[in-house]
Amino acid sequence: MKSKILIVEDHELTRFGLKTAFENCEYVENIFEAESAEKCLDIISSNEVDLVIMDLGLPGIDGIEATKKIKALNKDIKVVILTSHNDEQEVLNSLKAGANAYCSKEINPKRLTQVVQSVLDGAAWFDPSISHIVLEAATKIQEEKQKPEKDYGLTSREAQILKLITQGYSNSEIANELFVSINTTKAHVASILQKLEVDDRLQAALKALKEKLV
Repeated sequence: MKSKILIVEDHELTRFGLKTAFENCEYVENIFEAESAEKCLDIISSNEVDLVIMDLGLPGIDGIEATKKIKALNKDIKVVILTSHNDEQEVLNSLKAGANAYCSKEINPKRLTQVVQSVLDGAAWFDPSISHIVLEAATKIQEEKQKPEKDYGLTSREAQILKLITQGYSNSEIANELFVSINTTKAHVASILQKLEVDDRLQAALKALKEKLV
């Protein structure tokens, strides 16, 4: 199934380069472009969009606030942050806003297309240059919580899948790892989200780490 992506970048040359990188991807059906968060939100309100590639340093509404607004409009839209900023607070604020991936603009274009495909398949991805920030934050959370706050009633299989989700596995990768069908995997993931009372996989992973469920 092909996907529709939206590139939000105020620099025209960078936007052109990103569009060129995705034009030949087999999984891409349509590419929208926006030079601002306001234009991005207009496009989303009138078109079906599966994933947004979001620059942080936008004029007017910045990328973090734009991500919050996108998720408020449609929590199923994936957001990949693409930026030259690796500030710790910006990274954490992006994750809190609901970003599904955080990439440096130095990433290889081909690698970026692979990251986007994995995010569309349900994975979360963090650039190696900022992974230490995410790990340190997760470690602090784990140290604060010694045991689960609540029994969510996860089955042993669901707990196994939740652990793989926290490790960044996509649905197809989980299916391959556990030798089950993709539909079975999707059913388990849906059940996990419902039991944890969260909207998406990233929130499930963060909650699992926070409450030491894995």
